[in-house]
Amino acid sequence: MPYSDLPPQAFWKLCRTDPEFLTTAIYRPKFPLAPGMRVATAGSCFAQNVGRYIRASELDFVDAEPAPPGMGQDTQTRFGYGLYSARYGNVYTARQLRQLVEDAWSGTVHDAAVWSNGGRYYDGLRPNVEPGGLASAGEVRAQRRDHLRRVRRMFAQTDVFIFTLGLTEAWADRESGLVFPTAPGVVAGRFDPARHHFVNFGMAETFEDLAAALAILRAARPGLRVILTVSPVPLTATASGDHVLVATTYSKSVLRAVAGELAALDPATDYFPSYEIIAGLPFGTRHYQDNLRNVTRAGVDAAMGVFFAAHSGLRPVPHPVPLKVCDCAPSDVATEEQTEVCEEAMLAAFDAA
Repeated sequence: MPYSDLPPQAFWKLCRTDPEFLTTAIYRPKFPLAPGMRVATAGSCFAQNVGRYIRASELDFVDAEPAPPGMGQDTQTRFGYGLYSARYGNVYTARQLRQLVEDAWSGTVHDAAVWSNGGRYYDGLRPNVEPGGLASAGEVRAQRRDHLRRVRRMFAQTDVFIFTLGLTEAWADRESGLVFPTAPGVVAGRFDPARHHFVNFGMAETFEDLAAALAILRAARPGLRVILTVSPVPLTATASGDHVLVATTYSKSVLRAVAGELAALDPATDYFPSYEIIAGLPFGTRHYQDNLRNVTRAGVDAAMGVFFAAHSGLRPVPHPVPLKVCDCAPSDVATEEQTEVCEEAMLAAFDAA
C-alpha cells in the first residue's frame, strides 16, 4: 500500500513529536562533499554565513580576490573582501548571477553601471565594495575588468558552487537592460525615473536566468556541481505595490520553486533546505531576532549543522567568528548579532515611520 513503508520524516504527525521536527532527516545530499574539495559561494546577504562556515571547515574555500596583505579584518569586510569567493558583493537575483557570468566570459564593462556621487565614482553592479568610491570612472572600469578576470578564474578552479537565491525584485536600466543589486541613489548614483524601472521576476524568467548561468559555467567547468539554497531573510521593503508580507511570500515561493525544479532536472545540482530549517512553520520565530528579519546566530548554526552532518565525510564545524561590520541602516540593526553586509537592508532608512 502507498505510504505504508515510508520513513517517519514523511509524516507531519511523526515529525511533530520531535522538538527539532526531525530535521536530521531533512537533507539527503545528491553528492558527497569531502575534505579538500574547492567550494565557491555567492548570493544574497544570508550567503555570507555559508561562506564563513565553509572557511572554518575541512573544505577548501575558493578566494579569487583576497584582501591586500596587512589589511585589518574590519576593513576587509567593509571593502567586500572575504564575504564571498570573489569581491562581487551580494548577488540577490538569478538575473544578477547571469549578468556576472556572461560579463566574466565576455569581459564586458558596462558604462551604465559606472555611477557617480559627490565627485566619486562607483561600480553600480557592486556599489558597496568601495565605500568611499574611486577617483575616476576609468578606475572603476579598470577595477571591474580585473574583477571579471578573477571571477572567471574562480570558476575554473571550483568543484562545488553554492548559490543562495535572495530576491525576485530588482531595479533595471531601461536602455542596457542591466539589473542592479540596489536602486540607484540608495548607495550611490542618481535615480532617474525615465531611465530606471522596477522589475519583479517570475518563475519562468528566474528559471531561465539561473539555467543560462549554470550552462555557461558547466561549459567551462564540465564537472562543476551546484548546491542551491534560498535565503530565509524577508524583504526589507517592496516596490511591488503589495504588502511586504505578500511580496516576501511571492519572492521566496518563486525562488524555492525554481531551485527545486532545477535540482530535480539536473543530477549535478542539489537543493539544501536552509530556508525550511530557519523559516519553517514548526519553528515559529525562534530563529529570528526581534525585528523578525535578521536570523539569529542559533538559527544559522541550526541550518549549517544539518548541512555538515549530512555530509558524513566532513567533521562538524564549530560556530565561526562572526563579522563585526554591517552596512545595514541603524534602524534595521536589532542586536550585535546582525553581521551581514547588506544593501537591501539599507532600504529601512526610507521607512516613513
